Amino acid sequence: MPRLPTEEEDNITGCCGLSRFFSNNNNNKTLISISADEEKKSFSPYTYSAIPSMDNLPAYEDCISRAFEQLDMKQDNILENIVQDALTKVDKDLRTISLDLHEHMEVGMKEKHAHDLLTGYMEKQGFKITRHAYGMETAFMAEYSRGQGGRRVGICSEYDGLPGLGQGCGHNLIAISGLAAAIGIKAAMENNKVEGKVILFGTPAEELSIGKIQLVNKRAFQDNVDVCLMLHPSAVGAPYAQMIAVQDVKVEFFGKPTHAAASPWEGVNALDAMVQLWNNISMMRQQLMPTDRVHGIVTDGGQAPNVIPAHTSAFFFVRTPKYTELKRVMDKMEGCFEAAAIATGCKVKWTWRETPTKDVVQNNIMAATYGKYMEKAGVQFPPRQAQEQGGGGSTDMGNVSYVVPSIHPMFAIHTTASNHTVEFTKAAKTIQAHQDTMLASKSLALTALHVYTSESYYKAVKKDFNDHVPLDEQH
Repeated sequence: MPRLPTEEEDNITGCCGLSRFFSNNNNNKTLISISADEEKKSFSPYTYSAIPSMDNLPAYEDCISRAFEQLDMKQDNILENIVQDALTKVDKDLRTISLDLHEHMEVGMKEKHAHDLLTGYMEKQGFKITRHAYGMETAFMAEYSRGQGGRRVGICSEYDGLPGLGQGCGHNLIAISGLAAAIGIKAAMENNKVEGKVILFGTPAEELSIGKIQLVNKRAFQDNVDVCLMLHPSAVGAPYAQMIAVQDVKVEFFGKPTHAAASPWEGVNALDAMVQLWNNISMMRQQLMPTDRVHGIVTDGGQAPNVIPAHTSAFFFVRTPKYTELKRVMDKMEGCFEAAAIATGCKVKWTWRETPTKDVVQNNIMAATYGKYMEKAGVQFPPRQAQEQGGGGSTDMGNVSYVVPSIHPMFAIHTTASNHTVEFTKAAKTIQAHQDTMLASKSLALTALHVYTSESYYKAVKKDFNDHVPLDEQH
């Protein structure tokens, strides 16, 4: 009777047959022998099956990452040393840049200082710079290429902050992580280890979900890179972090003003409509899915307490795990708008954003590879299921992930604070956070280098992308 390999043997020879195939092609053959008695002990007549249980098979991305770990370890070590040397040389520079961005925070689409600082530095590092890229005053591209062919890798930097909080999402760290990864890849090219192109995209206004969406709409990623990678700081590291979809809406109510004490019966109260809307949404939440989110603020609640408000307005976010689910909640919201207007006699107007912020489709192959490099450096992650359930935020990187294979891992910066808090703002400037960023940047650069060095790896990346993003959604 044929014997299935034990788990220990599978770890030695690889999984899904891929590592065994690469190992044989590299003339690194290992024979495993087992006695008849040992064979009997390793199987139970009650559990044996000629076909292994699918529950026990390793995940597809684990098969790929293990296979390529064994493909050419010597070459991998050389690249790792090259990247590490390059990042060590610029470490102090990047720390200075990070603190500068932290101290001189700018909000979305107004990041002029950050734009000039980052482009100036990358120009000195030998990159070809495109300032004010694609018609955005604070967007840029920094390119470096070697050879006539090769694949094209995109890296993203962000650098806007939050009003009232500063760098409460650590975009000063995201900025330098992009610089570091691009510089590491460039070093591998300069050492004649890979050919192709690396492009660092400076993407403004992530907090407003503007920069990358405009770049996608103008085909900046589709026409220039084959894959795109970026990092994001957090309290907990997660290569497979779930970032959900978000859509926003501005709603206005129009009533009739009058003296609030002398003749209130002659007015139509737009603030009553807003209060009714708030109650409608609060009751609607009971019938939403546990993963749906609706939250907002009143942007105009009236002008004076002795005047019946003739106009009120609010701004809401609607979030769902996948962007294709947004319309379900949007329809419910519109019912709340109309009901509030009818109940109070007001007129209502609402405006949805033209393009929603999509969920991030993490490429399993690249995410697994990034995770392996981080684990090799001693970083531990929660189980994948916990990573995917621990999200809730949104990013315009989601829109990028629907047009090219992408990853957006979260890396921990040794804090318990949540993003968008005063405590996280403080954590984003510590030396520990900087060191965490440099380590994650190294892992990201090494992940990207697989795209250049292995055709099989890139095909696996593309297959995973096509498996998880239907063709009619790749836009």
